[in-house]
Order: sequence, then structure tokens, then C-alpha cells
Amino acid sequence: MSSETLERIARNKNVARAAARQLSMEQLNKLSDVIGEVIEQKKEEDKLREKEEADKERKLAEIREAMSDAGLSVEDLVGEPPRRKRGRPPKKNAGGS
Repeated sequence: MSSETLERIARNKNVARAAARQLSMEQLNKLSDVIGEVIEQKKEEDKLREKEEADKERKLAEIREAMSDAGLSVEDLVGEPPRRKRGRPPKKNAGGS
């Protein structure tokens, strides 16, 4: 079953009913169990991602506060970009000397 088919089933109750009619009760129960497991796994992944994002935001706030306390800005940390040389690059010696 393609992801497009799954999306159609998830979006439309009538499509889901039509697909379910093709399955036996045993298959429907198995599908229900699998989907339940997938939902729980997705919830755990979402919780972990939210926790990681909150930790990252907390660390960024701590760094910003430490920089502010030290009187530093982002520009102080980055420095100046290297200057580019102007003009044409040297020609390669095609025929030798």
C-alpha cells in the first residue's frame, strides 16, 4: 500500500470504510494494534524532540546571558571575513618558457 493510499484513507472516513470492508475482523484487529503501537511510538518521538528543543533553547538562553554578562556580542565571536583578492587570477603557462 502506498503512502498516497494511506493518506487518502486517513483523510476520508468513507475511503477508510471501503478499505476496511476488504479485510477480515482478524486483519482489522491486527491493523488496529499496529496503528496503536505506531501512534505510541510517534508520541514518544515527539516528546523526545520537544525535550531536545527545550534543552537547546535553555542552553541558548544561558549562552546569551553569559555573553551579555561578559559584554560580548555575536560580532565579537565571528571576527572579520577574509578579504578577497581583486583582479584576474594568474594565467597558466601553456607553452613553457
